[in-house]
Amino acid sequence: MSKTRRLRLAIVLGAITGAACAPATVNQASDAQTIRNLGNDWQRAIAARDVEKIVALHAPDAISMVSNSPAASGSSAIRAMYTGLVNLPGLSLTWVPTRIDVVSPTVANETGTYTMAFDGPQGRVSDHGTYATVWHKIDGQWRVATDATVSSTPFPTGVASAPSVDTPDLQFVSAAGIAWTDFSSPGFAPGVKIAVIHGNPAAKGDYTLRLRFPAEYKFPVHWHPGGEHLTVLWGTFMLGMGGTEDWTTVRTYAPGDFLYVPARHPHFGGAGRSVTVVQLHGEGPFQLFLGSPK
Repeated sequence: MSKTRRLRLAIVLGAITGAACAPATVNQASDAQTIRNLGNDWQRAIAARDVEKIVALHAPDAISMVSNSPAASGSSAIRAMYTGLVNLPGLSLTWVPTRIDVVSPTVANETGTYTMAFDGPQGRVSDHGTYATVWHKIDGQWRVATDATVSSTPFPTGVASAPSVDTPDLQFVSAAGIAWTDFSSPGFAPGVKIAVIHGNPAAKGDYTLRLRFPAEYKFPVHWHPGGEHLTVLWGTFMLGMGGTEDWTTVRTYAPGDFLYVPARHPHFGGAGRSVTVVQLHGEGPFQLFLGSPK
């Protein structure tokens, strides 16, 4: 091989090696706009209650963290979380990115503000705050890797001072006069009905409420800061104790059976093959948290 040919070959090989080692370029404006568009698709999917579309916008190992709730990790947990969220009555959830930084060809950071409102058992519930989302480009597509919200709404420590509706007078509620409304809580599938029989579960003081589960309904692991006194009224109620949904440990209870679930004890369960109604009473405020207490 002549010296000239060897020189040309070296130049070509050098050019190829240099191109391979050169860092990929970042198109900040284009990628930021793509992420902004995906965020709009995400919000439209929430409004349309399209949970599968929401899950598809996340990486398979994505993590979603919401204030005062355990993190949801992976597609199944994120699907369950959004199934409960999108079925909140009167849900309104919007967010506005204030900054999108594409820090590499495959990683971008987004921050912004959000507002959320829905209809709760005691009226309209509103929340607002900030969020941070980490996007990863997977197989050429931007997907949510980590999403976290930080609520700016004060934690309801002041509910203890909320007025109780206890009265010194006799109270009577006929079975025909019970008003059932949709029970909605993140992580819980739709279909459960709730009726407040006495008191105000959101305030300090004695309360009594009923929950009506559709046949074969299952609810996830959760816990309460206060103890629960539970009586099965009709149907078949299923309950398992512990932080893992091990359905081999679940016991069934019939009408007339009474259970006491201590405070901060995680549990899970559901209904048998027919509609099931249970009655709960305890000391408010009544609070529910997914997962196990830390």
